[in-house]
Amino acid sequence: MKEYDKYLKLLKEKYPTKQSVYRELINLNAIMNLPKGTEHFMSDLHGEYDAFYHIINNCSGVIKEKVAMLYGDELTVFEQQELCTLIYYPREKLSKLMDENKVNDEWYRNVLGQLIQIAKLLSSKYTRSKVRKAMPADFAYIIDELIHAQKDEDDNRSVYHRQIMETILSLHNGDEFLIALTDLIKRLAVDHLHILGDIYDRGPHADKILDLLMEHHSVDIQWGNHDILWMGAFCGNPVCMALVVRNNIKYKTMSILENGYGISLRFLLQFAVKTYSDKNVDDAVYKAISVILFKLEGQLIKRHPEYRMEGRLLLDKMDLDKGVVRIGDNEYFLNTTEFPTIDMNNPYELTMEEMFLMGRFRADFINSTVLERHINFLYDKGNIYKIHNGNLLFHGCVPLDEQGVFDGIVVDGKSYTGREYLDYCESMVRQARTGDSDAVDFMWFLWAGHKSPLCGRVIKTFERSMIKDEKTWHEPTNPYYRFYHDEKTCNMILHEFGLFSPESHIINGHTPVKTIEGESPIRANGKLLVIDGGFSKAYHETTGIAGYTLIFNSHGMRIKAHHPFESVYKALRDNKDIDSESEIVYTANPRILVKDTENGKKIHDEIEDLKTLLESDI
Repeated sequence: MKEYDKYLKLLKEKYPTKQSVYRELINLNAIMNLPKGTEHFMSDLHGEYDAFYHIINNCSGVIKEKVAMLYGDELTVFEQQELCTLIYYPREKLSKLMDENKVNDEWYRNVLGQLIQIAKLLSSKYTRSKVRKAMPADFAYIIDELIHAQKDEDDNRSVYHRQIMETILSLHNGDEFLIALTDLIKRLAVDHLHILGDIYDRGPHADKILDLLMEHHSVDIQWGNHDILWMGAFCGNPVCMALVVRNNIKYKTMSILENGYGISLRFLLQFAVKTYSDKNVDDAVYKAISVILFKLEGQLIKRHPEYRMEGRLLLDKMDLDKGVVRIGDNEYFLNTTEFPTIDMNNPYELTMEEMFLMGRFRADFINSTVLERHINFLYDKGNIYKIHNGNLLFHGCVPLDEQGVFDGIVVDGKSYTGREYLDYCESMVRQARTGDSDAVDFMWFLWAGHKSPLCGRVIKTFERSMIKDEKTWHEPTNPYYRFYHDEKTCNMILHEFGLFSPESHIINGHTPVKTIEGESPIRANGKLLVIDGGFSKAYHETTGIAGYTLIFNSHGMRIKAHHPFESVYKALRDNKDIDSESEIVYTANPRILVKDTENGKKIHDEIEDLKTLLESDI
């Protein structure tokens, strides 16, 4: 009670008079009855910067819908497309239009008027104070005047606003004003962005995606197994480092290492060419880092029997004279018997040269200032899971056993399952940042563990690299991925996390939805949504689309399937947007208000505190 009295005294300093308290109560109660802001969900971006940037700019089609709502009867389809492209890429589109001699004062008057109306529509669900804070500082006062314009008896305000516009044009400030308006429109179209993991790997520009996310006004991240891999590498896990290097060699995206983060591959290249006989240098480099990886994985698995991953120890199961490896009761032919750095008496020991290589990589990873900035951002904005506005968000899975019961791991005699297990995983991720050796090792388990909530499958790296028989490549998944089609199981998971509302959903990434084979992202009678539709170009043939996104606004939830993005060049030249199909998950009736959200709960607490302040003697 003493602590609460201290809090009330601080509140009294902020609201010293009864009138100031009344004013804030009126304001807060009004906010509670505004429509909730739009939430935008994206997952498994995998370094595909251009597609991500476009979807961020078009807000998964929200802007296109608003333009059609306002101007569907006034503008042609082409004119609507031109306006949308201008909003998405204002600087680039302006430059192109100027080259085509399409820009003059009349064009500015028309377009700026249209942009003001779009901003006005989008601002209607927010308080004037919030809209003002979202405005670019240089034009905040002017934009505030224009989007809150009201008709008056003598039309004086209209004359005033027309004069503002004419002054902007006479000062040749139309370009910057237009860009400020488009920035505001995109800011208002989406109130909050959720990224459900796997920003890294496969595509070439995860670093540029992170730079863009760091500029976003409101974002959270649920870590994916590819993100945790890079986080583990920065925290000093050598297995994670080897995997990061190997993945980028495999997907031919080495530029992110060398140009993006300053991680040199020169010594690895020299070592591989000298050590392996492959005529193709890329093959030699890939083999060299793969062998190092398998050795390091073996060392880590042996240090941690609690991971129960002994089945992944395969180097000591090789018979190089016969050219086979034994897995279980079967022998499989290797696609190479050239392992010059492996001592079969001690197959998991690095050679001196391999140790030198990993020492170089360690220095590069932990001393990269750009990587440090990105990893700090992932730690700051990220979690294993998030509960937000009645929904449960996570990348991979909540591990289950074969009976559909919560599963996990046993550490030091204590069993962790369900929500407690995911909380334990998050605590280990945060401890890894401090250098705790067990926690640093655990980052690799989160990447590769069958019972990892970020992975949930047996990763067959050795088999896919070294064995000819593709039957060995199949990667068994955690039973979660069978049971999550069942509404009862999804409700069990939601209840475990304290979510009992019929409108609560699990929102999941990680496993690409094979739309081309008839799979639906909406599962378990609408209780679970899988929004990994394959942003990565490597998945387009498998999924048949190029990514799902989810929109959750005051009217309900819609999942959007996107076709492949061609290029920014085509967007500018032909006004080529990403084609999308929308599917309603559910319609909210009545409309969802701020008072129904997480933020509403906080505002409710503020209201109660202010009422207490009025009644107190403080």
